[in-house]
Amino acid sequence: MSLRVLSVASEVFPFIKTGGLADVAGALPIALKSAGIETRTLLPAYPSVKAKVGEGEVVCRFSDLLSAEAVIRAVSAEGLDLLLLDAPTLFDREGGPYITPGGYDHPDNWKRFAALSLAGARIAQGAIEGYEPDILHAHDWQGALAPAYLAMAGERRAKTVLTIHNLAFQGNYPKAIFPELGFPKEAWSIEGLEYYGNVGFLKAGIHAADRVTTVSPTYAREILTPSGGMGLDGLLRGRGDAVKGIVNGIDIEAWNPARDALIEAPFSLDDLDERQKNRAALAAEFELEAEAGPILAIVSRLTWQKGLDVVAEVADAIVERGARLVIVGTGEPMIEGAFEALRVRHPGKVGVRVTYDEALSHRVQAGADAILIPSRFEPCGLTQLYGLRYGCIPVVSRVGGLADTVIDANHAALQKGAATGLVFDRPEPDAILASIDRLIELFAKPAEWASLQKAAMTSDVSWTTSAALYANLYKDLTKDPTP
Repeated sequence: MSLRVLSVASEVFPFIKTGGLADVAGALPIALKSAGIETRTLLPAYPSVKAKVGEGEVVCRFSDLLSAEAVIRAVSAEGLDLLLLDAPTLFDREGGPYITPGGYDHPDNWKRFAALSLAGARIAQGAIEGYEPDILHAHDWQGALAPAYLAMAGERRAKTVLTIHNLAFQGNYPKAIFPELGFPKEAWSIEGLEYYGNVGFLKAGIHAADRVTTVSPTYAREILTPSGGMGLDGLLRGRGDAVKGIVNGIDIEAWNPARDALIEAPFSLDDLDERQKNRAALAAEFELEAEAGPILAIVSRLTWQKGLDVVAEVADAIVERGARLVIVGTGEPMIEGAFEALRVRHPGKVGVRVTYDEALSHRVQAGADAILIPSRFEPCGLTQLYGLRYGCIPVVSRVGGLADTVIDANHAALQKGAATGLVFDRPEPDAILASIDRLIELFAKPAEWASLQKAAMTSDVSWTTSAALYANLYKDLTKDPTP
């Protein structure tokens, strides 16, 4: 008998996405099928999601889900079995999954995602006739109360896993909301939801879940330290062996340069010369002048976490060294403005698009020579995995999943043909510029550059290994004797 997993997530690609959480929540269930694990994914029925997948079949009703009426609709789409939480008063509104059209957080986000968590816990207890999952797998703070609700309910029908995609986002809210969450009074404690006088969604999930995973082994170690734990390191250390890091994979069919309809010219290792057509198309799209140096890309949220304030500081020097820059993303206004000013100062050498565009991301990965990811912390990162897949050489800081997935082009690694990118220790001006110097030097040596691209493109960035680790985790929790 196969294991049944209920995944609880606030966003799932390809239905709704703001970041890497959606990619993982969309790809992992499909990858787990080969291990005999059936996953159903609980997702809010945002208007855009219903427009894509339809209404589905009503399989459950809740008359009072934190004062909201709701139904659960079952629908299958894009290889996923979805359970849509259709609660119009909570999710039928304009804007993104978390913010208003004006760019502000929905003021009732605490209630919206507590309701998502509560629905997940009730489904795990058997609210859908004939469906009793073995595992409830919650993602980030938006789903983190699901293990807590299940723990407070007494008898558990499912074991629980909480995956932390980014510890910086914790879902902390004022104590005043506690009475409206439906927990018993004793849950207001350090062993429950209380977190420095506030309600801590992620904190509660970390405490209640049977296992806590992060999205890379290095990040799992980093968050156990005061510098990386963001106030939760003590609790995480206290969980001991229950905390585990499993690096993310990517959907290697959605990101397949040999069959990518979103790029100018599909290519593979066997016809790498075709990649030059994508490079030329990217240069034309961003109005870059023809030069001998590499095209260096940034596809990212333009934020302090990503180290892009430091890049803005040294960007003139990068251009002066002979690299051209392509920058795509949105984020902090000061960083956006700094890159727009850079474009004006260096016409033909810098292209900027202040936008999020999935198709454009594919074109950039297929056409740029390298991609710069100088994060101060990075739980896993998917951008470098896309870069490896497309022969777009990652230039990354040695943190989190970046350290776990990119092999530095030092002398020994180059000699063995194992190098896949360039890695520097700290996102500081001198370190970044030193890596750019190394990049330009390698790019000028066609044989070494081709070897670097070959190693990058043959890296295993799929979900195969990671899905097996999740399958083993689930089986260990349920003591499943199936090998």
